[in-house]
Amino acid sequence: MLPRVKIDFANGALGAVSPSPDGVLGLICTAVAVASTFNLLTAYKITSLEDLTALGVTEVNNPALYKHVSEFYLEAGTGSKSELWIFGVADTVTLAQMTDSTVVTYARALLQAANGRIRGLIFARKPAGGYTPTVTNGLDSDVFTAVTNAQALCAYSQDTYQAPIFAIIEGRAYTGIAANLTDMRQATTNRVAVLIGDTASDSTHACVGLLAGRIAKIGVQRNIGRMKDGALAIAAAYLKDKKVEVADVAGVHDKGYISIRTFTGRVGYFFSDDPLCAKVSDDYSQLTARRTVDKAYRIAYDTLLDEMLDELPVLPDGTLQPSLVKAWQAKVEKAISLQMTANGELSADPTDPNDRGVQCFIDHTQNVVSTSKVTGTVRVRPFGYSRYIDMSLGFQTITA
Repeated sequence: MLPRVKIDFANGALGAVSPSPDGVLGLICTAVAVASTFNLLTAYKITSLEDLTALGVTEVNNPALYKHVSEFYLEAGTGSKSELWIFGVADTVTLAQMTDSTVVTYARALLQAANGRIRGLIFARKPAGGYTPTVTNGLDSDVFTAVTNAQALCAYSQDTYQAPIFAIIEGRAYTGIAANLTDMRQATTNRVAVLIGDTASDSTHACVGLLAGRIAKIGVQRNIGRMKDGALAIAAAYLKDKKVEVADVAGVHDKGYISIRTFTGRVGYFFSDDPLCAKVSDDYSQLTARRTVDKAYRIAYDTLLDEMLDELPVLPDGTLQPSLVKAWQAKVEKAISLQMTANGELSADPTDPNDRGVQCFIDHTQNVVSTSKVTGTVRVRPFGYSRYIDMSLGFQTITA
């Protein structure tokens, strides 16, 4: 086995540096080639809608791709220069095929081209005219196969590139009946989310480009539905043929899907929440948790990589010197603190100057001479989220 650094995610625990490209996303979408400027099965990095049109892609020749990219930059901000990798596939390619980690032609090709920069993959499909979806449990059955495949794809990215990612799947062909949907809160695919809802009425698609734009412009710790970030940059939103104002958004949300909603007294539309397809008891069942821990993973990996194959001074029994262990622990904690806690991405006690919101522990009693292995743990402290606010309102007692 080649020397390497390996970090495993632990579950069940919850009850001046260069900025990380946390908002770099990849979009794999149905498209058609445009002369010699835009080819299918080819990765393109863009930073604006103008970059897309410079490739010859227009609303006419590539309506699906153009819509997703335009809504991405509409939400992310036209001047944001947000990095988006696009990858076009033929209309015969299913979502299940796009997300298949055993196929080198689609998502794997994009991940390889981006060389670890991508933090999340977005998948959307526009089949050829006349396509009739096989509807199972309220959606095109292709969606559910894609969810399973995408989880394996995210694991492939982590294992192959040491680059953990998440995936957003377009909730295609929603029937409009939330009760029929598969309960994704019973699934175990904690790197994958499904979006139901679009900016066009009676659409069989979902506005995944809009969702990607919101993800790209907020911190890893921030919920996509946070009210203080303002309404989405859209004029209307629909669940199948109903505006979300009268649709069963609560039913869709309760089944573990991302959707779009409104609030009484507030103008505009907002994402409902950020659930991943996993049980609520899973530490990584929300996109905020997944993005937070993925960023900590990348920082810890990069920090510890400097130590690989280095000479380690040991005690007579082959165990590590405590001073070395303390130095490693401090190095990891400092790196994560500077790149996350200092940016407000981890929760720390402001009254405790020693609290960084991260703890690294390495047992100095392990015999590294006999095993050539150093093991330890890294724990980061996430934020809590006010999903439910209950208050009692009444009259003050009047005394004579």
